[in-house]
Amino acid sequence: MIKVLDYGSGNVKAITNIYKRMNVPCGIASNVTELAEADRIIVPGVGAFDQTMILLERSGMLETMNEMVVGRNVPVLGICVGMQVMASASEEGRRAGLGWINGVVRRIDTTELTHKPSLPHMGWNSIRTTTPHPVFHEVDLTKGFYFLHSYCFSCEDERNVIATSRYGNEVTAAVNSGNVFGMQFHPEKSHSNGIAVFKNFAEI
Repeated sequence: MIKVLDYGSGNVKAITNIYKRMNVPCGIASNVTELAEADRIIVPGVGAFDQTMILLERSGMLETMNEMVVGRNVPVLGICVGMQVMASASEEGRRAGLGWINGVVRRIDTTELTHKPSLPHMGWNSIRTTTPHPVFHEVDLTKGFYFLHSYCFSCEDERNVIATSRYGNEVTAAVNSGNVFGMQFHPEKSHSNGIAVFKNFAEI
């Protein structure tokens, strides 16, 4: 069963409702017992890096989730700041991240752009896949996804970047390393494309 982590951040019910409409078994995990039932985990997130790490620590589920993801290779999908905390650290805060994918979250740099976009990067934007990936099966890349962020994931190994979006410069839109997946955009707000991503994650 897919479990959506309820730790005080993110659109938990929106995600579970999407899976319910697809008749895919999905529930909410707000404690260790509920999390232990998961064969896939989704970590939503809205807000700042440090606050997200604090909420994860306070939830009491962080140690168990880390053991499941790192120790048992349970597939996990991080959304927005839920993706960013998978990095080692962030310029936005001082706390260490989960370190599931080596890299640092950096503020989108607008200083060298001829036409400087404003932050946050908000609204619909197309994406470009760097390599064909099953998580984007039947996704309309031109239509893209809904974004809302001012920081982006800078991977130590560029092979972990599976999609980018152009916002002045190319920014990371999605990452993957083994069983760990991250989406900077919000699939739960991205209509048919978001539904496709959730369906593909359930089948990977």
